[in-house]
Amino acid sequence: MPKSETAISKKNPRAQAEYLECGTRLKRMLKFDVRMRGKEAILIGTDEVGRGCLAGPVVAAAVILPAIRTGSKLSQALEDLNDSKQLSSQQRERLAETIHQHAQCAIAEASVVEIETINILKASLLAMSRAVNKLLDINSESQNLIDNYLVAIDGNKKITDLKMDQVTVIDGDAHSASIAAASVIAKVYRDKMMADLAVQFPQYLWQSNKGYASQAHRNAIKEHGPTIWHRKTFLDRVLNEQLTLALEL
Repeated sequence: MPKSETAISKKNPRAQAEYLECGTRLKRMLKFDVRMRGKEAILIGTDEVGRGCLAGPVVAAAVILPAIRTGSKLSQALEDLNDSKQLSSQQRERLAETIHQHAQCAIAEASVVEIETINILKASLLAMSRAVNKLLDINSESQNLIDNYLVAIDGNKKITDLKMDQVTVIDGDAHSASIAAASVIAKVYRDKMMADLAVQFPQYLWQSNKGYASQAHRNAIKEHGPTIWHRKTFLDRVLNEQLTLALEL
């Protein structure tokens, strides 16, 4: 079972050339996962969304994809699978429905309070750790087979409290089918959450900006001040414009 970090990235020409020779994007991504996990490991892909937002929790998902045969109905349904940021909302929602139907999935969050307390990087890793452990808890037998799992993490930081092998993948949501699936699941979940919150706080237009620092969102903060869902440290840094924000709620 692999224990070292993968070297695949856009800055590795040889690996990138091999990656591009594999055929369709989904086929490339699935082959990438096979190479990562080897013959015996069960691969868990995990990714987070919302790391750069001014408001809302960071959300992570963990996914175990089933075997996907080339030309099967499932492979056709997942043909658009990619980094969630490269997909339309309609593509993400369609893919998320298929992934939920055919894969094992778990979703977890790290709250605004946790982001403020331990910083966004640690909160992102915490959310991913929670998602992975939640996925393992779904199947009680998995706890006895923990050595059989390999966790593939988008980025270059490992999760410190996971007692299983891990591999980090730079641009993982563009290379790994499992990580891309986790990216899609987390994105669809968080976008719906922010749209629901927008009903309570319509002035911030979260249904369209999802908590990111769009100009409309910034203007709304200037006019109305922050909510309990805003990350105060992010406001201090991102909205560094001679503002007098009442940060004490």
